[in-house]
Amino acid sequence: GGGMGGSAFSSPVFARIHGMDQLLVQTRLELAGVSPESGKPLWRQPVKAFRGMNILTPIVYENGFFTSTYGGRTSLFQSVSDSEGIDVKLAWDNKLQGYMSTPVVVDGHAYIHLRNTRFACVKLATGEITWTTSERFGKYMSLVVQGDKILALDQKGALFLFRANPAKFEQLDKRKIADDETWAHLAVAGHELFVRELNAITAYEWR
Repeated sequence: GGGMGGSAFSSPVFARIHGMDQLLVQTRLELAGVSPESGKPLWRQPVKAFRGMNILTPIVYENGFFTSTYGGRTSLFQSVSDSEGIDVKLAWDNKLQGYMSTPVVVDGHAYIHLRNTRFACVKLATGEITWTTSERFGKYMSLVVQGDKILALDQKGALFLFRANPAKFEQLDKRKIADDETWAHLAVAGHELFVRELNAITAYEWR
């Protein structure tokens, strides 16, 4: 409880939309843009989720906002600026349900780990689901992207290498890198990977 619309697990994101600085915030009840200077909402948009479980962090895409909710839907909200401020409306939504894992965007497509532990690719311009895997993965995955490659670390200590391909799912490699659970987000710095295991932090060199 507390906070603006109730506290959620989602992290705030800094964005500059229509020349205006704002913090993109997903609460238990809504998605909102907040002024960094005053703390007042610039716009608010209701976002439905099961018991307010908005967990993943929304993504800024062009002048829109991409998000997905547990027990809800996957949506893109488009913003329009006028003399009265910023107006945000639903551009599209589809049946996919995200959970904890924040998606990544490559070349106009979002790659998202779902509540049902499958992976999916969504075309952001239209909301078209270009593919969904039949294979299931862990309950959680932290994703980082470089070029057309996606590194994904699940909570069981498995590190995956995927290709960002909107036409089909491509898994390039998989390594077991931790015996303990790995719920923290994978960190990348240059050629090093840092993994927060349950009882340790481990550094790996990428060669």
